[in-house]
Parts: sequence; C-alpha cells; structure tokens
Amino acid sequence: MTTKKHAVRVMIGGEEYTVRSDLAPEYTREVAAYVDQALKQVLSQGPLVENHKAAILAALDITNELFQAKQSEREVAARLAAVADDLAKMLPPAKRKALSAG
Repeated sequence: MTTKKHAVRVMIGGEEYTVRSDLAPEYTREVAAYVDQALKQVLSQGPLVENHKAAILAALDITNELFQAKQSEREVAARLAAVADDLAKMLPPAKRKALSAG
C-alpha cells in the first residue's frame, strides 16, 4: 500500500519551497512555520553575512529543544515507572502476581 505524497508550498526565510511528504499538509505547514520562526529568531539577534549560517544556528536551536524534550520524556517515564512500582506494592499479593504475569 502506498501513501499519497502531498506537495505543499511553504515559505522559510523569505524563500518558497515545495515539500513533498506523506504527512498532512497542515502539519507540514506548521513544521515549516516553526523552522521559519526559528530562523527569524536567529536573524534578529544580529547581522549574519550568510543565510546558511543562520539556518545552521536555527537547526542547532531546534535540535537543542528536541534533545531537552527527549530528556524530559525519559525523566517523566522513569518517574511514572517508579510510581507504578510503588502502587503495585500496595496491591494485595494475588493482584501483584496477576499484574506481573499479564
């Protein structure tokens, strides 16, 4: 089964790009707008001679956000696992065995 590719026109850094993706066009536009905003943020911090350098700095900022979100997700998962273990210890022994077997 093939998924339909959508061709979506987006603006990033004042330039138009056509992005072909099997993702929803609205999602593709939202992602492109996020990248455009990150690029604008970098450019607003001072003059850069080359736009590709601004794009690299924007990519670094976005990657930093991603890494921080992943770390936060790992921490939340660890806390939830600890709470689940604590709750399981409060169950009657028969229920604990049923949970660990299932």
